Amino acid sequence: MSEPIDIPPLRNPWMVAAFEGWNDAADAASGAVDHLIEEWDAELLIELDPEDYYDFQVHRPHVTTDEDDERVIVWPAPSIFHARPRRSDRDVLLLRAPEPNFRWGAFCSTVIGVAKLAGVTELITLGALLADSPHTRPVPVSGSTSDKALMERMSLQPSRYTGPIGITTVLNDTAAREGIATASLWAAVPHYLAEPPCPKATLALLGSLEDAVGIPLPQGVLVEMTDAWQRGAEDLASRDAEIAEYVEALEQERDTSDLPEASGDAIAREFERYLRRRTDDPE
Repeated sequence: MSEPIDIPPLRNPWMVAAFEGWNDAADAASGAVDHLIEEWDAELLIELDPEDYYDFQVHRPHVTTDEDDERVIVWPAPSIFHARPRRSDRDVLLLRAPEPNFRWGAFCSTVIGVAKLAGVTELITLGALLADSPHTRPVPVSGSTSDKALMERMSLQPSRYTGPIGITTVLNDTAAREGIATASLWAAVPHYLAEPPCPKATLALLGSLEDAVGIPLPQGVLVEMTDAWQRGAEDLASRDAEIAEYVEALEQERDTSDLPEASGDAIAREFERYLRRRTDDPE
C-alpha cells in the first residue's frame, strides 16, 4: 500500500471480513463475502501489498490471461471492496484475503487503519469450522461479541473460547482497541462433507449477518446451490451405509440437545428475515 488511499465519502459504513484458510472450512466464510461482492457490484477500494504478509510457496500466485489475451500474474493480495447496498442508508466495506503468513499485528493495524479512515464503526468477521453437525439439519451459526450494543442487538455473548486462534480474532481485538464495535460469526460445516464449496453454510452465515445488520441481504443463486448441495449429500448418505448410520446418530444427538425455546427463537429469526426481504422486494 505505497500510494495514498483515496476513500470516497461513505455513509456510516460497517465492515465484513473473511479469510481463506484455517478460518474458512469448505470456503463458507470467504464464499459469503464473495457472494456479497458480486451481488452488490462492489468496487475495489484498495489492495494491500502481498509481499509484506505472504509466503508465496504457501499462497502461490497464478497465471491467467487478461482482456487482451495477455498472460498476467495474479498475486494473493488482500482486497477491500466498497458497496452501496440497495435500500440501505449505510455503506459496506468487504475484506477478502488469504490468512496472512507473516506480521499479523502489522496486517491488522493496516486494515483497521483503513477502516478508521473510512469511518467504519462496526466490524463483523465471518468464519467456518468443521463440526459434528448433520447435513439434514440447519447449519448452526455461533457468534460472540464484547460490545454491549451489539450484544443486545444480536443476542450474543462474550467469547469464552481459549486455545489457538486465527487472524479473525486478532483483527477483532485490534479493531476493539481502536474503538470499533466487533462481532464474530461462525458456521459449523459437517466434517464428513468438508470439500468446498458448502453453499448451505454460506447461506446460514448470510442469514446471521442479516440479523446482525438489520437489512435484507441478497441470496441470489445460493438457494439453488444449497438445494443441489443437499441433494448431493442425501445421495452420498443413501449410497454409504456407514455415513447414513453416522448421520442418524448425529441427528439424535442434535435433536436431544436442541431446546424448544432455541427452536422457537430460530423460527422467529427466520420470520423476521422473511419480512425484511418481502419489504425490500419491489412489487
